[in-house]
Amino acid sequence: MGVHFTKDKGDLGVAKVHADLAGKGFTVLFPVTEHAPFDLVAYARGEFHRLQVKYRSARAGAVKVHFRSTWADRHGTHTTPMDKDVVDFVSVYCPETDRCYYIRPGAHGTSVTLRIAPSRNGQQAGVLFADSFRELPGQPMGGR
Repeated sequence: MGVHFTKDKGDLGVAKVHADLAGKGFTVLFPVTEHAPFDLVAYARGEFHRLQVKYRSARAGAVKVHFRSTWADRHGTHTTPMDKDVVDFVSVYCPETDRCYYIRPGAHGTSVTLRIAPSRNGQQAGVLFADSFRELPGQPMGGR
C-alpha cells in the first residue's frame, strides 16, 4: 500500500474487521449514514453488537487506544470523549499483527493499552494481552 492517509487507514480497518467478523460467522451490517456513532454492526444468535473501528499501529510492543474522536478543521484540532453508551465495542485493526481486537470501552477509562509482545521488563501484573481480545461474545461456533 502506498502513502497512508487517515481516511485510507480507517477504510482498511473497517475492511479488515468486516472480513474478521464474517470469517467468524457473524453477519455484518453497515449504517447507511456516515454520521452514526458506530462503523458497523455484528449480528449472530439474535444479538447485535455496535462497533466503532480504529486503525492503530503498534508502538514498543503495544497498541494504545484512546476512547475519543479527534478531527481538524480551519479552527484547529478538536477532541471529544467517546460516548460509551452508543458503542458496544471498539474494534482495533493493527497492521503489525494483521489482527483485529475487540474492546468493551465501558470496561476501561479514557484509554487502554494491549500488549502484542512481552514488555521488556517482564511485567505480567495488570498487563492486558491483545490475544485475549480477539473474540466477540455470541460468536458462532467454528465460524463459517
